[in-house]
Amino acid sequence: MGMFGMGCEFSKFSACCWGAEQNGPKILIDGNKEEHEANNLPPFHQYTIDQLRMATSGFAVENIVSEHGDKAPNVVYKGKLENQMQIAVKRFNRLAWPDAQQFLDEARAVGQLRNQKLANLLGCCCEGHERLLVAEYMPNDTLAKHLFHWETQPMKWPMRLRAALYLAQALEYCTNRGRDLYHDLNAYRVLFDVEGNPRLSCFGLMKNSRDGKSYSTNLAFAPPEYLRTGRVTPETVTYSFGTLLLDLLSGKHIPPSHALDLVRGRNLQILTDSCLEGQFSVYEGTELLRLASQCLQPEPHERPYLKSLAPALIPLQKESKVPSHVLMDIPHGGAALPLPPLSEACLKMDLTAIHEIIEKIGYKDDEGVAYELSFQIWTNQMQETLNLKNKGDAAFRRKDFKAAIDSYTQFSEVGTMVSPTVYARRSLSYLMSDMPEEALDDALQAQAISPLWYIAFHLQAAALFALGREDEAHVALKEGSALHNKKNTN
Repeated sequence: MGMFGMGCEFSKFSACCWGAEQNGPKILIDGNKEEHEANNLPPFHQYTIDQLRMATSGFAVENIVSEHGDKAPNVVYKGKLENQMQIAVKRFNRLAWPDAQQFLDEARAVGQLRNQKLANLLGCCCEGHERLLVAEYMPNDTLAKHLFHWETQPMKWPMRLRAALYLAQALEYCTNRGRDLYHDLNAYRVLFDVEGNPRLSCFGLMKNSRDGKSYSTNLAFAPPEYLRTGRVTPETVTYSFGTLLLDLLSGKHIPPSHALDLVRGRNLQILTDSCLEGQFSVYEGTELLRLASQCLQPEPHERPYLKSLAPALIPLQKESKVPSHVLMDIPHGGAALPLPPLSEACLKMDLTAIHEIIEKIGYKDDEGVAYELSFQIWTNQMQETLNLKNKGDAAFRRKDFKAAIDSYTQFSEVGTMVSPTVYARRSLSYLMSDMPEEALDDALQAQAISPLWYIAFHLQAAALFALGREDEAHVALKEGSALHNKKNTN
């Protein structure tokens, strides 16, 4: 039955959910399975600004995944470390954390957390005026995207229940580890990993600035006491969790005050997403709405403990054995798109086939990324410089890779070379000459110039395979294949 009864009554929570000891001593528990598996991640690390600049291709606009506007221009970039691990880099407003030690202490504390329900904090950068956080990158968008801006199909009911449970478990883990405050808990803070599993962003575990101001808080969704004090407490986090439950139920971002009016008026059909009809029972819908309404109580002491949220959601889980990527309809494993010919060639390390593909593409595939020469070259040495590039191209075409390397290198030394294709051709020439380290350097240079060019990722993969760094090679190859398929479907 899709819609639940209009006259349903909300049962009371059991007494174990309530009590005056909510703010008592915090109990630290031993690590669970999720924490153990998440500990395969590297320990918290302090990065240099140069490392993060390289990882994000110079904080390229193409790598921006979110930004918060003028008041708090904290920008999040997608990036990739030298070991091919994908990362998310949050760059704070320069005025947000003037005290470097305070920022470092806060980041280190959050960086001790490790759990599979979190997009974990891997490190930070605290150099000069720069303040940045580095976290695991989650490639499958936010809960907001899947709930409010979906393109092919709405999120299925079992997946919505799973998202609610995973989020509650993440908050419970953080509470048990002494981090019971979360800033700006909303549908944009819930991310989906490569398997389609929901994860809570670690960025919300840190304040936006030393004064704790939460610039991006939408006051229409803030609890009543926040409007008076401006402070985040465990009770305000519970309230925000209630707004997320409403999001999951309705598929819309309904202000809590309006939602509670609908609940009191028994106008429950308006609160349910019409796309979910037939997917859940009266009991399931009633229980989810009951939990949401309790979290949204005006008085903080009337709301449930954070630790009580997951136990309340466990009995509602449906299709718990179905993988998240199936429920989310995310390509995975054998369901992925077939590998492009270039990817197949890289996997087989068929350098001849790679050469044929690059030669066939020519220079038209990096349109819009023109190579530039310095003013001096254009005025005094233009013909000589272009001759060097043309000599390199001719040598590359006839497979004289030593001559190609020599000509491309002279070309780069004469002027300012910013042609990704020249770097790509020299990279393959180095591979053909059994010089994989140099090949990798050139492939990375090509990507720095053109961050979304699939050829650069494929050449990185080939160089990494040649160096015996197979895990990193497969990561680069996967990204290159995805970019190639995306280019061909646009």
